[in-house]
Amino acid sequence: MGIEFKHRVLPNGLTVIAEVDPSAHSAAAGYFVRTGARDEPAPVMGVSHFLEHMMFKGTDTISAEQLNETFDDLGARHNAYTSSEVTCFYAHVLPDVMDEAVGLLSRMMRPALREDDFDTEKNVILEEIAMYADNPFWVLYEECMDRYYRPHAMGHRVLGTNETIRALTREQMAGYFSDRYAPDNMVLSLAGRVDFDRMCDLADSVCGDWKPTGTARDLGSPGANAETFRLTDESHSRGYLLGVAPGPAQDDDRRHAASILAKVLGGGGNSRLHWALVEEGIAEEAMAEFSPHDGCGTFLVYASGEPDRLETFAEVINREIAGLLETITETDLERIRNRILTGETTAGEKPEGRMQRLGRRWSAVGEYMPLEEKLAKINAVTLEDLAAVAGAFDPTPRLIGTLAPS
Repeated sequence: MGIEFKHRVLPNGLTVIAEVDPSAHSAAAGYFVRTGARDEPAPVMGVSHFLEHMMFKGTDTISAEQLNETFDDLGARHNAYTSSEVTCFYAHVLPDVMDEAVGLLSRMMRPALREDDFDTEKNVILEEIAMYADNPFWVLYEECMDRYYRPHAMGHRVLGTNETIRALTREQMAGYFSDRYAPDNMVLSLAGRVDFDRMCDLADSVCGDWKPTGTARDLGSPGANAETFRLTDESHSRGYLLGVAPGPAQDDDRRHAASILAKVLGGGGNSRLHWALVEEGIAEEAMAEFSPHDGCGTFLVYASGEPDRLETFAEVINREIAGLLETITETDLERIRNRILTGETTAGEKPEGRMQRLGRRWSAVGEYMPLEEKLAKINAVTLEDLAAVAGAFDPTPRLIGTLAPS
């Protein structure tokens, strides 16, 4: 028996999906909450990420120590993450402890949010913000996203700012949680050797009294502002450049061509930007990537090196983008396709990877796409498709930010 997709919506609106694989030697589960930095009111920016931390502080009946010790006793590989659009809590275990893992993960999704834990963890978040403030790429990236999407919340900083985190109250977090962590805004994704009906019954027994709220995401068109700006910081000795341009959204099939186009341009050691900037001794780093989002997408280009070469970085990047379609060959296309196919297939060999792909896809567009179908779409991309996506979404940066010592 091969892999079988299963789907059920519980009475309170919680969606449960799975790729059941009787031949797998492990199982994975993850709660995907359709909320992130873009869903936060500006005064509480960073609350989604802060709340992710608080989920591990225990429930009204389970202490933080008991929660983490029980995951360890189960041999679980468990963690969480927050992005602009989703917050995920997951565990990867052996099948014979899947009941306990899903039960614990489900109970964890209703945290106590104790005031003393909140006050303690606030300092942890502020330390994390300070740590990222020492990373020049991160500083420039956050500033670029803010300016590019302004005034849309898509540009919100996932960690928040010192000001928003210091001002955030436990009551504001609790209100955000009550609204956004509703069953009709969540997906329980499963993969591997799992008993789907049993997992649905278990989820219903633990989560059945969770109340739907009808919460929704603002899908107003994010901005795509054009400007050139410069940041200075004497504590850094290198120069950094980041450019942003519009790209297709995550429900747009052209995203596959956009991903390939970005990888040809700056996806590693055999890319155009690597040869034009790094191999020529002009820059120390150079890359490009494509990121699809809900209702929008972005092409990013990045380079770093000597501060007095920032203008040269921009000139070379624009030159390589301008000549990109004329120089891409079938060999380039096949090489990049094979690299992407290898990565997708390798991730799909483990239940954890399948669970993540399932959960992210359903949270984003509410549909199931088998791995084989995704691989077929990637494999079907042609040179004409690359030209079409470049024509519809010019990857030439419309916003360029730089960071340098002075």
